[in-house]
Amino acid sequence: MNSKEKKFIQKTAPVEGARMVETIFGCKWSLTVYQLLANGINRPGEMVRSVDGLSTKVLNECLRRNMQFGILEKVSYAEIPPRVEYVVTDFGKQFMTTVEQIESLQLLIDQQGAC
Repeated sequence: MNSKEKKFIQKTAPVEGARMVETIFGCKWSLTVYQLLANGINRPGEMVRSVDGLSTKVLNECLRRNMQFGILEKVSYAEIPPRVEYVVTDFGKQFMTTVEQIESLQLLIDQQGAC
């Protein structure tokens, strides 16, 4: 082997990132939650009322999962009655850019299939 030749090691998939994307896309409500947040709907009760078929239990599971990945952050206010809102973290904003790119890729795939 020539000393100027480079050897490459086998590239592996980003395990945590792939698991996160799979989990988020596997949850049928995560993308809807992102859409709600983008439209200024950030309180759980309002989210449930805004989407037919979305239950409080399922929403809470979805929100919890997104918080575990660091995509969303829960903000609790010391008020009576208690008020809770969810906001997108800086990491979440980057992640949502990736989600948008995947959605754009799907549009291209759909267009190719239609030809």
